[in-house]
Amino acid sequence: MGRIAGRFARVEPRRRAARLVLGLLADLPRKNCWTIAEWSGEATPHGMQHLLCRASWDADAVRDDVRGYVVEHLHDDAAVLVVDETGDVKKGTHTVGVQRQYTGTAGRIENSQVAVYLVYAGSRGHAAVDRELYIPRSWTTDADRCQAAGIPEDRNFATKPELATMMIERFLDAGHHASWAAGDEVYGSNPKLRAALEKRGLSYVLAVACSAEVTTPAGKFRADTLAGKLPKRAWQKLSAGAGAKCYRLYDWAVIDTADPGPGHRQLLIRRNRTTGKLAYYRCYSPQTVPLTTLVRVAGSRWRVEETFQSEKGLAGLDEHQVRRFMSWTRWATLAMLAHAFLAVVRADEHARHPGPTDLIPLTCNEIQRLFITLVVQPVHHTAHRLGWSDWRRRHQARAQFGHYRRQAATQT
Repeated sequence: MGRIAGRFARVEPRRRAARLVLGLLADLPRKNCWTIAEWSGEATPHGMQHLLCRASWDADAVRDDVRGYVVEHLHDDAAVLVVDETGDVKKGTHTVGVQRQYTGTAGRIENSQVAVYLVYAGSRGHAAVDRELYIPRSWTTDADRCQAAGIPEDRNFATKPELATMMIERFLDAGHHASWAAGDEVYGSNPKLRAALEKRGLSYVLAVACSAEVTTPAGKFRADTLAGKLPKRAWQKLSAGAGAKCYRLYDWAVIDTADPGPGHRQLLIRRNRTTGKLAYYRCYSPQTVPLTTLVRVAGSRWRVEETFQSEKGLAGLDEHQVRRFMSWTRWATLAMLAHAFLAVVRADEHARHPGPTDLIPLTCNEIQRLFITLVVQPVHHTAHRLGWSDWRRRHQARAQFGHYRRQAATQT
């Protein structure tokens, strides 16, 4: 918290931000301004709501601090920048960015809010270092709706690959280094994103659909057509990294392409050893790299799923109950900070104390449990709990009265 202290104009919001971050790390069944305020000892949720909505502090500067903190402690010369989006299912139509759209969280089209994240993945660990909320065109074409949600006037519609490009360039412009970029088909199918990465000299392994057309010395073919032409000897069994229970073993093959421009371009193909299902990746690097390197980078993309799982399960990334753009930005940034703390402590503990062979290394889940149990002492005395019970029921009574009054007004 000392790293971000200078981003706050006053000491009160700085201290409250520290309490909010601790609340995000707490073992609360639900994490929002109400539950965190009660857990941290405040009498009402107004202070937490003020911190997210109106207090004077720079969330983008805090994001930069989080990025520097992660890169400093998880530094890896072979680090991969992974881009991906995650969605939060929402009710109603007033929450910023909400519309009916596909979200992988639900696995179908739902009324949801979607954001794109940039994750720094290295051998020591992984954590999100940037975030951008996806604002659909149905919002950006409605000026009144954008104004009501507090979306900046200069915020125009941007696709998810454009948001990814913006975050990667922001990372590089800050003077940080990464060797590779990775992403799923949403990003691999976008030629502008690939061109931007190549212009910055950043190698990539980006997933593409089976219908992607690839140029070879023999002509242009679909990716799945090329896979069907490969001889048996072209496939190699390699691990894409360690999973929760075992190594992720697949069969891999690579084909050199004849795309114009400098650098080395290839089509990487992954085959599931059980089902035979194929996946395809466009690869670029300034110099030739071995297949094992391409496989390592392709496997790094799963780190973003692990990051989302930890940030949501341990740091409340998806549990906010905010509607406006600034409030979402601030909540997401502080959740990233909370998770980055766990990731860094985990990396440092693994480096200092490898541990006995009969124990798995400390996980982020276990570090969170120990930290909250042994270090943080939340307020739990009876008077505080009863005071919050009174406040909740009084607030609910006012809300109920307002609902009945509006209903009566519409019926007269």
